Amino acid sequence: MLTREFPPHVYGGGGVHVEFLVGALRELGVGVDVHCLGAARPGATAHPEDDPRLRAANPVLRILSADLSVAAALAGADLAHSHTWYTAMAGHWAAQLHGVPHVVTAHSLEPRRPWKAEQLGSGYRVSSWAERTAYEAADAVIAVSAAMRVDVLDCYPQLDPDRVHVVHNGVDADLYRPDPAVDLLEPLGVDLDRPYVAFVGRVARQKGLTHLLRAARLLDPAVQLVLLAGPPDTAALAAETRAAVAELAAERGGVVLVEGMRPRAQVRQVLTHAAVFCCPSVYEPLGIVNLEAMACGTAVVAAAVGGIPEVVADGVTGVLVPHDARDTEAFERDLAAAIDRLVADPGLAGAMGRAGRRRVLAEFAWDRAAERTATIYSALTAA
Repeated sequence: MLTREFPPHVYGGGGVHVEFLVGALRELGVGVDVHCLGAARPGATAHPEDDPRLRAANPVLRILSADLSVAAALAGADLAHSHTWYTAMAGHWAAQLHGVPHVVTAHSLEPRRPWKAEQLGSGYRVSSWAERTAYEAADAVIAVSAAMRVDVLDCYPQLDPDRVHVVHNGVDADLYRPDPAVDLLEPLGVDLDRPYVAFVGRVARQKGLTHLLRAARLLDPAVQLVLLAGPPDTAALAAETRAAVAELAAERGGVVLVEGMRPRAQVRQVLTHAAVFCCPSVYEPLGIVNLEAMACGTAVVAAAVGGIPEVVADGVTGVLVPHDARDTEAFERDLAAAIDRLVADPGLAGAMGRAGRRRVLAEFAWDRAAERTATIYSALTAA
């Protein structure tokens, strides 16, 4: 298993996917060795990105340097399974070097994220090349939603559709569950006597936090915002977000910004006690965080983009809001209206939250994802 993220260094959905998929595969009896990029950590072979000869270079080159190290280390493996463009070339090179099948999981696609150029500069052209090269040569591509499969085939039409499989992400419903405790919620500064809408996600263009901040101006003044804002894509974006939050807080109050990764137990309490969880993403192949909110028994208001409609059942587990990049004001008005509707009707929100947890338990367990993934492995290694 080839990944940039692995515990304790997990900052996005791809890292969550790898963490729980590895455990579920091992429960099935699949022998998995994890190779991660970056600092050493338990349970994985680490490949540093800090080659001193490349410290002044574009960060993409440091990634590819670590990928070479990963590829060299895979002699004797039966199969290489890479996640995101960060390790896609490691899997591709390993396949060429060692003659093993390469599986790549599509958590997102570079052509669908042009804003990554803000983070990578000219390296975005290199990351896009790396992704295309690895995908077009891969023995199998796993898409985390049916919508993502459509995107993969649209971006990379040379791929044989029979090589592109759908395996939905899962959620650990024991870890993410309704939690009546508030001991980890109170220190954040949340007024527990007022309803709040929660956001959990990285500070990235695709996560749509800017839209939620604008929508908040239209919300009932009694509604708080609790924003668990993970690592930013860039320092400039972090500063932009802080300024927007400060401006909003000065206008309406009731805005709590918590920066950086938070312990899962604290996230669980934030999700559990939210009147509504909001996912305003403008691009989301699936959105594990929606599964986490549903597992905590919380109704979801989310943009109807990517794989989100495969998770959030509109009118049953939450409300889907159409997103049109040409009319963001309408999107923000509809977000605010949906949030206010559920906050004003706790009975409806509660019923949606309970339906969401039932849906998670029935359809989105990690053991199901592992079984489907192992079936793909078996077909490739038997060929």
